[in-house]
Amino acid sequence: MPINFIEELRWRGMIHNITPGTEEQLEKEMTVAYMGIDPTADSLHVGHLVGVMMLKHFQQAGHCPIVLIGGATGMIGDPSMKSQERNLLNEETLRKNQNGIRIQLAKLLDFDSNISNIAILVNNYDWIRDYSFLNFIRDIGKYITVNYMMSKDSVRKRLAADAKVGMSFTEFSYQLFQGYDYLFLYENYNCRLQMGGADQWGNITTGIELIRKKVGGKVFALTCPLITKTDGSKFGKTEAGNIWLDKRYTSPYKFYQFWLNVSDIDAEKYIRIFTVLSKKEIENLISKHKLAPHLRSLQRSLAKEVTIMVHSQEDYEMAVKTSTILFGNATSSFLKQLDKDTLENIFVGIPQFEIFKESLSLGIKAVDLLVDNIHIFSSRGEMRKLVQNGGVSINKEKLPIFDHLIDCSYLLRGRYILVQKGKKNCFLLKVKSS
Repeated sequence: MPINFIEELRWRGMIHNITPGTEEQLEKEMTVAYMGIDPTADSLHVGHLVGVMMLKHFQQAGHCPIVLIGGATGMIGDPSMKSQERNLLNEETLRKNQNGIRIQLAKLLDFDSNISNIAILVNNYDWIRDYSFLNFIRDIGKYITVNYMMSKDSVRKRLAADAKVGMSFTEFSYQLFQGYDYLFLYENYNCRLQMGGADQWGNITTGIELIRKKVGGKVFALTCPLITKTDGSKFGKTEAGNIWLDKRYTSPYKFYQFWLNVSDIDAEKYIRIFTVLSKKEIENLISKHKLAPHLRSLQRSLAKEVTIMVHSQEDYEMAVKTSTILFGNATSSFLKQLDKDTLENIFVGIPQFEIFKESLSLGIKAVDLLVDNIHIFSSRGEMRKLVQNGGVSINKEKLPIFDHLIDCSYLLRGRYILVQKGKKNCFLLKVKSS
């Protein structure tokens, strides 16, 4: 029996705003809904996952999801929740980005089977590129007043900000183009619902207004809350930048570690939003976690589910193995037993540096190697303090003094040295000949 989509989102905490009649429409018949993604990169990041999970639940509830790649609107830039314009992209880049996003979405949505509610991928560039400006302002612009557009939060906030920044007509017109997307999908795909983040409410309701005025259609809107972290920092961001779904940019190991390191409060929230586990399963996991929070069982379950969903079972198992070796009870003798291929696979997700073998031949002081040569530490003082506190290890053995001599005897399989800085930072040194 298909799930009740709205009830599913409610208990997961994934509804911010919803238009009247939406639930009744979904209970009445299989409904088509869409969500837009701007192709600003050839990979999604975890910030996109909230919306994609909404579409995933939507499809599992027996409805038809459409993913709209904003090839045209991506060339404009959405002013919502932003203080300045985006860089405009050319068509070649947009198509490349679309192809990369399509591959990732196929792991999360069903585009290829024979089910009646198969997922659909469209690009608004395909129907906007040949639409002349004259025809657009005549056919679409006349239905939406400037007063209505000025009332949107995204517009008012930008205009109220620094007058030197302002807002271009290009960005001001964004909501008209997004409104036209909704109209086009309504007329060509019978799309009755648009979903998105809370910051998209103004753009979505512009589409509802356009459809009502131009063709008299009845359509709906649903938005999810913008996801934040308990400490107030931006979700999905680290010191290194975005957490990407493409392993070229964020390795499965780093991806796994991102989820593993969230706080207890965030883990309770995220496991509802970013997995398809049932309410009972999640409640059991939370109860188990509270009995022994130091074991971080909830974070481990969250990291497992999301890593397998986005990457694969094999990637998850390798991430766990890497974590165990790096942060578990693995010894130096254990590391020395690993073969070259295993070392390469295990360490693929951690930062790597290259050093010349000649520099190790006569030996080099650890402080010279790690501060001056590869800059793992910002200063000698920082390294000295951490070494004195037992916070620096070479190949899983504590570094006794900060100017300890490092030579070729430290090489694993004649090529690698593993450096650990503190509890969570590991680095791999790879030796090369000059």
